[in-house]
Amino acid sequence: MLEEIRISSLGVIDSSTLELGPGLTVITGETGAGKTMVVTALGLLLGGRADTGAVRSGARAARVEGVVTADALPGLADAVREAGGEVEDGRVVLARNISAEGRSRAWVGGATVPASTLAAVAEPLVAVHGQSDQHRLLRSQAQREALDRFGGAKVQALLATWADLHDRLSSNERELQEVVTSARERAREADQLRFGLGEIEAVSPVPGEDSSLAAEESRLGFADTLREAAEIAREALSSDQDATDALATTAAARTALASVADHDPEAAGLAARIADITYLLSDVAADVASYASRLETDPARLASVSERRAALTALTRKYGDTVDEVLAWSSEASTRLLDLDGTDERIEALRAERAELRTALATSGVALSAARTKAATRLGAQVTEELTLLAMPHAAVEIAVTQHELGKPANDMAGGPLLVGKRWLRATASGLDDVEFLLAANTGADARPLHKGASGGELSRVMLALEVSLAETSPVPIFVFDEVDSGVGGKAAIEVGRRLAQLARIAQVLVVTHLPQVAAFADTHVVVAKASDGSVTTSGLTVLGTDDRERELSRMLAGLEESETARAHARELLATARSG
Repeated sequence: MLEEIRISSLGVIDSSTLELGPGLTVITGETGAGKTMVVTALGLLLGGRADTGAVRSGARAARVEGVVTADALPGLADAVREAGGEVEDGRVVLARNISAEGRSRAWVGGATVPASTLAAVAEPLVAVHGQSDQHRLLRSQAQREALDRFGGAKVQALLATWADLHDRLSSNERELQEVVTSARERAREADQLRFGLGEIEAVSPVPGEDSSLAAEESRLGFADTLREAAEIAREALSSDQDATDALATTAAARTALASVADHDPEAAGLAARIADITYLLSDVAADVASYASRLETDPARLASVSERRAALTALTRKYGDTVDEVLAWSSEASTRLLDLDGTDERIEALRAERAELRTALATSGVALSAARTKAATRLGAQVTEELTLLAMPHAAVEIAVTQHELGKPANDMAGGPLLVGKRWLRATASGLDDVEFLLAANTGADARPLHKGASGGELSRVMLALEVSLAETSPVPIFVFDEVDSGVGGKAAIEVGRRLAQLARIAQVLVVTHLPQVAAFADTHVVVAKASDGSVTTSGLTVLGTDDRERELSRMLAGLEESETARAHARELLATARSG
């Protein structure tokens, strides 16, 4: 339950606090006094769009706070804690601040949150119905959504199944169309890949082969030069011509130091180190000699290596900078080719899947249509019964659930009609059905669409009957009706008030009205009073007592607060309301 609303600097309301109780709360006041600001405030608490034009002129910001009892709403307490807020003494404070510059801030249980989070927490608590909802419910989509909501969990489950199948079919048909359309391009790409893979297979490169062949080609090309350099190095290390060489020189140095080693340990250490050098020089000289002996001029091998390198270079010009990159391209191309070569199989698989999905979708659509038809019968009967209570005893509401039949498609176009039984029907994301509310205002009259068959007052009562029927199947604990009684008067207005009072027995109901017949049924009557000091106009909210209620009802009845005749009529209305 909404216990309290505090409004500051919103529209003509400077600062006001409204304490609410259970049952029916009616808000009245003169035209322009700011009655709808209460609805605007609730909209802000629901996370609605912030309008800087609603900030009171001269104020820096508008603020709305609401105190909600959470004891009987465990889901609310969980949502508040998930948002980072706290539930204190079984109550939650929701707040919204809008600056004149357009900035908006929101709070849930003391925690600052985005407006979207405030909406997620508060929106399940309150259902707001206004004159705009009447016009909205004249649209086919809104009528279908209302019927689905009335249909409850069964219709919602069937609708979810339909939506899933419809999405899968749409995805399937998009892919199928893409694969079929691109078949020629895919075939061309497959041919190019086969050619490239054939070139690579003909050469059969080995990882790292380009680097090793480059080194071998360089060695073969300079074999004579390398051999000559090796012979000079070998002769310098170990000469065959009895010339002084590195081995002889180091041997002499070692002998000289070894001869005096007994006289100085340091000399002995140096001699040992030179001995190590002698052994190393001997090994190196042998390796150089071996290297020189292996260096032979091989024109045939050089030609073979050059030819092989040319073949590899031809591949690296097309498929990668190195042989390793060429091999990586080959692996990827093989995988892609498998996919491209499976195009025909993929098309057949997609077509088979589409046929299965269309069959399943048709079955789902039939089940959804049947459930909607049953719900339409129940809702039509319930709204008709409500109209009887609203002084329209001869009116009847029918809800037509129909399908739009199309001709057999000329081709397998995506998104085309769906074969259901022997009929080709239009299929949308919401099902096969068109839903339309029809009204027969009098006995024997033909049922006609609401926007054609109802006067303003009749339409208001039909919409109220519909909203009440939907409200009783809704888990929302708070209902707000903003002048939904427009165009209604006399006895019908009394019945509207009585029906709202009956709804208030199972939920908290707030009604903004201009009808005294409706206001008379209030458990709590709030008046929005306007005052002006000559330069600034302000409005405030006041809960009325019995005498003040008579005075307000007199003003609403005759525009004369102190008229005894009007006061008597007001007392009569209050007595009628109390008698039920």
